[in-house]
Amino acid sequence: MSGIMRAAVLRHPGPKNEKPLTVEERPVPEPGPGEVLLRVEACGVCRTDLHITMGELKPLRDEVTPGHQIVGLVEKLGGGDAAGLAIGQRVGVSWLGGVDGTCLLCRKGRENLCDHPVFTGYTVNGGYAEYAVARADFCIPLPGEPKAEELAPLLCAGIIGFRSLRVAGVQRGDRVGLFGFGASAHLTIDVLKAWDCHVYVASRGESHRQLARERGAAWVGDALDRPPVPLDCAVTFAPAGDVVVSALASLRKGGVVAINAIHLDRMPQFDYDSLLWGERQLRSVANMTREDARDFIKLAVEIGIKPQITLFPLDEVNAALNAVYTEKINGAAVVVV
Repeated sequence: MSGIMRAAVLRHPGPKNEKPLTVEERPVPEPGPGEVLLRVEACGVCRTDLHITMGELKPLRDEVTPGHQIVGLVEKLGGGDAAGLAIGQRVGVSWLGGVDGTCLLCRKGRENLCDHPVFTGYTVNGGYAEYAVARADFCIPLPGEPKAEELAPLLCAGIIGFRSLRVAGVQRGDRVGLFGFGASAHLTIDVLKAWDCHVYVASRGESHRQLARERGAAWVGDALDRPPVPLDCAVTFAPAGDVVVSALASLRKGGVVAINAIHLDRMPQFDYDSLLWGERQLRSVANMTREDARDFIKLAVEIGIKPQITLFPLDEVNAALNAVYTEKINGAAVVVV
């Protein structure tokens, strides 16, 4: 397929201001063997996009189109193994866009820890564009309903929140803390409610706390507040070390804190005897697997997860990033193409 499309491009070194991306015309890419060309319908905005555009993650390309919560329609098959996909089918693409399949961790079924991963919108071009190329075997089949913009936040914020619950070892009926309540946590709470868990939310910003109340939290406090009861486990969504320590301080003995952050600022010193002893655990959450994606999308459809979204056209992608950075919106920001 030949033609011209619009795409938002990040260059390195780029401008250090509120407009890191330039929307410009580019040739429509051609899919190679085992790949598909997608006509992008919507792409969610993730805090990882901020880490990329702000240079907090080391640049790996001179220029890249970010965006890794892509909902699109299969426009063209690149030949070879198309993983059973068909022209016109709706699929999703997430952060983990490919693995080598041969390294030790891939062979152990832990592809999220692959030694040679492909990351959508970071090592390869992503979804802030009218068209995007993706590996067919890493495309996630999606239902025709709901709307694309309602599905987009599920593809990273939702999946990684779901994986965080698995890493934290959440069991039905547990007392679970969510520290930070943005795009990912406001979807994660719906899963916890479906599992009959009691959810305790600590987050800065009254609008975020109000959203947590509306989504059914049993208790809501400020970012570093301690819940009124010991927690079985917790997930931290804020990329701040002091929040991790606050979550750790809220655990019962044997509890787990899962850190859902690809980048974390300085961890403050903390007292081992009072906070970590008693077989409490800190675990990091790294990427996701295709199994996580399939399981979460199936569950999300079954329980009817409906994200709270704010829409931005492609031309306003910088405004979408800024809205997430300044926490001016609740829920998720989504770029519609």
